[in-house]
Amino acid sequence: MNKAKFVALALLMGSAASVVSAAQPVFTNLQPWGFQRGTEVEVIVSGARLSDAQELMFYSPGVTCTKLEVVKDNQVKVQLKLADDCRLGIHALRIRTASGVSDLKTFSVGALPVVAEKEPNSEFDAPQEIEMGCTVNGVVQNEDVDYYVVTAKKGDRITAELEGLRMGRTFFDPYLAILNESRFEVARSDDVALLWQDCLCSLIAPEDGKYIVQVRESSFGGNGNCVYRLHVGHFPRPTAVFPAGGKPGEKIQLTWLGDAAGPRQEEITLPADAHGEYELIAKDEQGVAPTPNVVRVVDLASVLEAEPNDDRAAATAFAAPGAVNGVIEKAGDIDHFKFPAKKNQQFDIRVYARKPLRSPLDSVMNVYRANGGRVGGNDDSGGPDSYLRFKAPEDGEFTIAINDHLGAGGENYAYRIEVTTIKPQLTMGLSEKRRYIATTMAVPQGNRAALLVTASRANFGGELTTDIKNLPAGMAFETVNMRSNRTYVPVLFSAAADAPVAGALADIVGKPVDEKIQVEGHLNQRTLLVRGRNNRDVWGHDAHRMAVVVSEKAPFSIEIVQPKAPLVRNGSMSLKIVAHREEGFTAAIAVRLLYNPPGVSSSGSISIPAGKNEALIPITANSGAEIRTWKIVVTGTSRVGNASVEIATQLADLVVADRFFDFAFEAAASELGQDTEVVVKVTQKQAFEGAAQVELVGLPAGVSTSPMEFNKDSSEIVFAVKVAKNARVGKHKTLACRATITQSGEPVLHTLGGGELRIDKPLPVKVAAKPKPVAKAAPKPAVKVVKRLSRLEQLRLQRKQAAAAGGGQ
Repeated sequence: MNKAKFVALALLMGSAASVVSAAQPVFTNLQPWGFQRGTEVEVIVSGARLSDAQELMFYSPGVTCTKLEVVKDNQVKVQLKLADDCRLGIHALRIRTASGVSDLKTFSVGALPVVAEKEPNSEFDAPQEIEMGCTVNGVVQNEDVDYYVVTAKKGDRITAELEGLRMGRTFFDPYLAILNESRFEVARSDDVALLWQDCLCSLIAPEDGKYIVQVRESSFGGNGNCVYRLHVGHFPRPTAVFPAGGKPGEKIQLTWLGDAAGPRQEEITLPADAHGEYELIAKDEQGVAPTPNVVRVVDLASVLEAEPNDDRAAATAFAAPGAVNGVIEKAGDIDHFKFPAKKNQQFDIRVYARKPLRSPLDSVMNVYRANGGRVGGNDDSGGPDSYLRFKAPEDGEFTIAINDHLGAGGENYAYRIEVTTIKPQLTMGLSEKRRYIATTMAVPQGNRAALLVTASRANFGGELTTDIKNLPAGMAFETVNMRSNRTYVPVLFSAAADAPVAGALADIVGKPVDEKIQVEGHLNQRTLLVRGRNNRDVWGHDAHRMAVVVSEKAPFSIEIVQPKAPLVRNGSMSLKIVAHREEGFTAAIAVRLLYNPPGVSSSGSISIPAGKNEALIPITANSGAEIRTWKIVVTGTSRVGNASVEIATQLADLVVADRFFDFAFEAAASELGQDTEVVVKVTQKQAFEGAAQVELVGLPAGVSTSPMEFNKDSSEIVFAVKVAKNARVGKHKTLACRATITQSGEPVLHTLGGGELRIDKPLPVKVAAKPKPVAKAAPKPAVKVVKRLSRLEQLRLQRKQAAAAGGGQ
C-alpha cells in the first residue's frame, strides 16, 4: 500500500486560553462526505466540543485545508483543496483542537463531478436526471428508494459503482440495480466481493434509450446515516487483475479481468519503493475506475500458472521461495504448482485472495508428496484465505493444489500464493483505553500523559526497543525495553511548558535488542468504524501512524511518591499519589495504574477527593508475581470545563520481591467456651532487621486473639485464642497471618493464609446409672504437663478426667 504522508494546515483561531476550556473533541460527520479531485469545496464538520478547533489532520497526501471557521461549539466550516493527482478512494482525517484530538472519520475522493441527490426521486416514473459521468452524494432513509436516469446508446458501457458501507457511517447494506424503460432489471447487485458489502453493476447497453439506476437498502431499511456515493459513467470497472503481484520495480504485463467490456491488457511498472499491498486504478479512454484494485508487491520471483494444470502431472513448476499467480477460471477447477524441497526445509505457504485482493475465491489448499501422499493443508486461517507452515518430510518434489471451497470459479477468482522462508515478523500497536476506540495521545503543555505500546512477534523472541518518530515540537517520550515475555510496555509522553499547541502523526518503530535479528515493526492501528453483532468488525480503517498533540495547559498535575520498600509476593502496599492544583481548581481526580505488572492487582476506583491533594491506591501481589523492578505510571482524569482531561505521573519504580518468610499453620480445634492455641511455623526466606508485627486474621465471630511479634530467628508463633460460648461452630479455613516488617522506614506487608480452626459443640453429659456404693477413691495426683498437648491429646485427657469424675459419684 502507498506509504501515507501527513498533510495538515494549522489555522490558529485567536489567542490560546491559559487553561483547557474543553477536552477531546467529538467528530460525528462531515457534509458532504465525498469530493472530486482537482477542486475546492466547502465542508461542514459536525460534532461536539469544537469551539477551539485549529487543524484538520489528514492521513494521506493530496488534501489540504485552506480555511477553517468555527461556526459554533458543534460545527466548523472548512475549505478543502484537493490536488489533481489526489489518490482515489477512501481517506481518513481527525480534527485537532487546542485541547485535544478527535476520533477518526473517513471521506471519499473521486474523479467525476459531484452532484447532490434531489428529492423527490423515490418514484420510477420521476427519477432524478443525471449526466453520464458523475458521482451522486445521496442518502437512503427508512424504506427509501432513490432513482436516477441516464441516457446511453447501444454498445455503450454503463457502469455504476456504489460506496455505502465503505463510507464508514453505519451498517449499511445497499442494493443497486439498472433498469430499462420497461422497468426490467438489466443488471443488479447486492454484495460484490471486490467492494465488501457494496455494489457494482456494469453492462453493455443493448439498445439506445434511457436507463434507470435504483439505489436502496437491501431490506428496505435505511436512516440518516445510510449515505452513499453513486458513481455512474462509461468508465472501466475490472473486478480482478492477473497476475496479482510482482517484485518492486518490475515491469509486468497486467490483464484486467471482470469488466463488462471484456479483458484488457496493460503493461505497468510496479514502484521500486512499494512493499506489501499496492493500489492500482484501472483507466482507459472512457474514464477512470472510482476505486482501486489491490496487488501484492514483494521481492519474490513470480510464476504465472500455465493451463492446463488441473492435476499433479501437469503442475506448473516454480522454485521456492517464490510466488505463483493464477485464476480458478471455472466451477470445479483445481490448479496445481510443484516445487522441489530438501528434507526438513521449512516454508510458509500463504494464499492471498479474499484479503487483500478482494477475490471471491474461498480457497482450500493442500500440499502433496510426489507419490500423492498428503503432507498438509488448510481451508481458512483467520479468514477465507489459506495458510500452511510446511516442513519437507524428505528430499523431493511437492505439489500445491488450490481450489474453491464450494467448487465455484470464474474469470475474477484470482489468487496469489507466496512460498517464503520463515522470517521474523513484528507489528506494533496501541492498547485501547476505551473499548473499541482507537487510542490517541494529547499531552497538555508542561504536563505528562501515558499509554501502552503493544507488540506482536512472530518467528522470533527477545527484548524490543521502542522508538516514536515525528512527535510535535517540544514533546518527548520515555520508556523501557519490552521484555521477551511481555507484549506491552508503558510509554510516558511529556510536553515542555512552552511547547507550541500543535499535532502530528507519529510513527511507532519496534526493533529487537539483539541486532542479529533483522526485523523492524511499525504501527498498525485499527479504527472500528462499523461494528456488527457482538461488536464484530464490519468496516474500519487501518492507520500506520498515531495521532499525537500538544494541548493547552491543564490546571492540575499528579506524581507518585516513590516507594522505598518492595511489594512482596502475597503482600500489599498503598501507593501514594499527590496532586498539584492551580488556584481555583478543586475537582476530584480519578487515579489508577495504567497497567498492572504480572501478578499484581490494583484498585481502579480511587480518587483524590475534591479539594484534597492526596490519595492511596491499594496494590497487592499474588504468590506468582514476577520478581523484578517494574516501571509504573498512574493516570489522573478530572472534569475540566465541559469534558474530561487525562494526564499522568512520572515513571516510578515498583520493586516486586519475594516474601521474607513463609508460614505453615498447624490445625487447631476447640469447643465452645474453651480457649486454645494456633501454632504457626515460620520459615525464614530473607533476613530482616527488628521485630515483625503479626496479626491472626480471618477468625470467625466470637473468636479473638492478640497481635504477636517475631524476628528473623523465630521458628514459630503461638497465638493464644479465646473462644466464646456463642462462637460460630464449624470448620473455619479462613485463618491468615498479616505480618508487617519495616524497611527503609516503610511497612512491608505480608498476608499469608492457609490456617484452619475447628470449633465444636461440647458433647452432651451422659446420664449415669445410680452408682453402687464404693469406697471413696484416693485422689489422683495432678497431671503434670511437660509439653503443649496436641488437640488429640487434649481430648484424650478430657475424656479420662470425665471418666474419673463420673466413677467417683
